[in-house]
Amino acid sequence: MRVLTRRVIPGFCWAYAAWILLTWTRTAEQLLFGAGIAAAVAVGLAPLGDVARPWRLLTPRKLAGAAVLLALAARKIIAANLRLSRLIWDPRLRQRLRTGMIIVPTSQDTPGGLTAVGLVTSVIVDNQLADLDPSAQQLQYHAVEVPDAGPEQAREHVNGPVERVLDTYGLGR
Repeated sequence: MRVLTRRVIPGFCWAYAAWILLTWTRTAEQLLFGAGIAAAVAVGLAPLGDVARPWRLLTPRKLAGAAVLLALAARKIIAANLRLSRLIWDPRLRQRLRTGMIIVPTSQDTPGGLTAVGLVTSVIVDNQLADLDPSAQQLQYHAVEVPDAGPEQAREHVNGPVERVLDTYGLGR
């Protein structure tokens, strides 16, 4: 029973949610086929270990945190896309562009926290996560514009806001 409640059912929920998000078609055949695929994936992956239970996100605090994180990401995505469009269309700015790799510290020490920071910050076009070193609590990003400041100031620009939301609302734990 423990395998079913800690591995198969949560695995099915995540796999089915991914199926729905990726296919985006709502026919009975598509929903049933997706349920079958999700069940097969959940059963197939069950021997690997426990799965994060999606219903643990349903606490008011975590729902509020997810909403704040979504709003923060949307704002940063829009701003980054506008900056990148301006860089592309203005040849004078493009000539001064300094792309490269940056290493920033992170406060996240759990797999969930590191995953959340990596996914959310990489959706924003300014920086793409390239590598991480959990033991040193460092993330390496490819940056469209390398900041002049040091690692702590770069952290404030790249991953700091996301980590503060995760820490405040207990997400990523």
